[in-house]
Parts: sequence; C-alpha cells; structure tokens
Amino acid sequence: MIEWFTWLQLAIAVPGGLLCVVLGLAGRKPTDLTMGATALVELLLIVQLAAAIAAPLAGNDATGNLLEFYTYLVSAMLLPVVAGFWALVERSRWSTVILGVTCLSVAVMVYRMNQIWNVQGS
Repeated sequence: MIEWFTWLQLAIAVPGGLLCVVLGLAGRKPTDLTMGATALVELLLIVQLAAAIAAPLAGNDATGNLLEFYTYLVSAMLLPVVAGFWALVERSRWSTVILGVTCLSVAVMVYRMNQIWNVQGS
C-alpha cells in the first residue's frame, strides 16, 4: 500500500461518513451529495486494488498476511456497493445513516489494511 494514499482515503472517508450520518440523523434522505461521497470512497478503493496489485511489481511487498489484506480489501469494496443499492431501494433517513456508517467502516478497514501491509513498519 502507498501510505499517502491511505491517508487520502481516510481524509475522504471519515468526513464523508460523518456528513452522511449527520444528514441522516437530521432527517435527510439520500441525495447526490451523500451518494457521491459513498461513490468516491468506492472509487478510491478500486484505485487501491490496482495499487495493491501493482505494488509488489515495484518492490513494495506486503510484510503481513496477503490473504487477510485482500479479504479486507474485497469486503471493503463490497460495502459501498451494497449500501448504495440499499439507499436507492429504501429512500429514507436511515439509508443516509447507513451510507455514513459504511464510509466510516471503510475508513477503519483501510487503516487496518495499511497495518497488515506494513506489519514490520517502513
């Protein structure tokens, strides 16, 4: 994993998640803003997948368990898709909260993926 990209993902997922949670608790249904924040988190995860595949070719090998890393990555990639589908099907304030919780969950998973990739530190 590229460390600065991890921090970029966290800098987008955490505020996006908090925004969605606050808007959902305020009674707002899913909008382009909340769906867009979740879509951006998904887009960054797709880029992370490409980076994780290319990193070993550039000499940036994982020092932790690759199976655990890719399990986190694939699971994290599925969360925004499922939450986005849910928000489109059930357009309620709770769907917006779910989008926020999803973004926050992805942030935790990305942080953990960084730990797995860099077990020995860099």
